[in-house]
Amino acid sequence: MNDTRLPELSHADESAVRGLYHRVLDGWNMCDGSAFAGPFARDGEAIGLDGSRYTGRSGIAAEFGRILAEREPAEYVAKVRRVRPLAPGAALLDAVAGMVPPDAVDIDPALNALHTVIAVNRGAGWRIALLQQTPAVFHGRPDLAEALTAELRALAARTPGPAG
Repeated sequence: MNDTRLPELSHADESAVRGLYHRVLDGWNMCDGSAFAGPFARDGEAIGLDGSRYTGRSGIAAEFGRILAEREPAEYVAKVRRVRPLAPGAALLDAVAGMVPPDAVDIDPALNALHTVIAVNRGAGWRIALLQQTPAVFHGRPDLAEALTAELRALAARTPGPAG
């Protein structure tokens, strides 16, 4: 019987994947579409909370640059739940995120989301192949929505300046 278990990610690889995610959020919080898109692979994709799909690092930079220029965005606060290997040179990052609207001190629970990142290392370092944002509405399970909101509120209260 073959052992098909994947080796654990090295500490350096896990840190690199976490760093990509934090750089994306920092780019958003700095209102910089190019910084937001920088961690993506050239052919990476981002799926927004509304289901919009953005393809390619340059396309992501252009579209998010436009989005960020049109309005003052809410600021992200987030917590990485786990990073695990999918295959050699591929990893999955799961995170939860909330957003603090401009001129507010508390997150808006309606903007809570689950973030899923697939990161790849094709020999030139880790890059984001996909970032998917899913609204964390937990239909019919208000206890889960309330628990996530409380967790993100605590994180927002501890996070001075741009979160990431």
